[in-house]
Amino acid sequence: MGGLAAAAAEFPDPANDAKPAKGKQTAVLAGGCFWCTEAVFEIIDGVTDVISGYSGGTKQTALYDVVSTGRTGHAEAILVTFDPAKISYGQLLKIFFSVAHDPTSLNRQGADVGPQYRSAIFYNSEEQKFVAEAYINQINKTGVLGKPIVTQVVPLDKFYTAESHHQDYSGRNRSNPYVVAVSDPKVEKLKKLYPGCVRKRK
Repeated sequence: MGGLAAAAAEFPDPANDAKPAKGKQTAVLAGGCFWCTEAVFEIIDGVTDVISGYSGGTKQTALYDVVSTGRTGHAEAILVTFDPAKISYGQLLKIFFSVAHDPTSLNRQGADVGPQYRSAIFYNSEEQKFVAEAYINQINKTGVLGKPIVTQVVPLDKFYTAESHHQDYSGRNRSNPYVVAVSDPKVEKLKKLYPGCVRKRK
């Protein structure tokens, strides 16, 4: 997987990032199964909350078994609440592109196939849109991923919180084979490549 093979030293910091701001902000990101992306982002220093859910479809069909058909227009996504004084929106995108998933894979992450597993950034401001699009162009120009990024950059309409048993799934299901084989390696990759971004345990 091209995105997961990129070395941290090769992966660029965003040349254009969000301006410093006070107060908590949010980002909605989709990168395959939300069990994995949630597990990565919830240990990042500066991230105060991560919620798994669905974006891109309607409220009526925002149900796991229905979304899993790939016919609802939703993507499995996470709502990330973060403190921009500790980590910027651009730095979150750097982790999103280099660790959390493979942004060069269209409607697929590993064995998970379908539009519900697509790579997408649901921006909630023009600044987020600008930063995301500029960063994608920057990464593509470096060729660090080996293939072009296919991530959608689309406006956020609604985010629907997933069922309760999907929240903190990796943390609560440590022996699940999917968690062990797919989620845990991404968490370890974050710790290895960006140890300074990992929240220190109290």
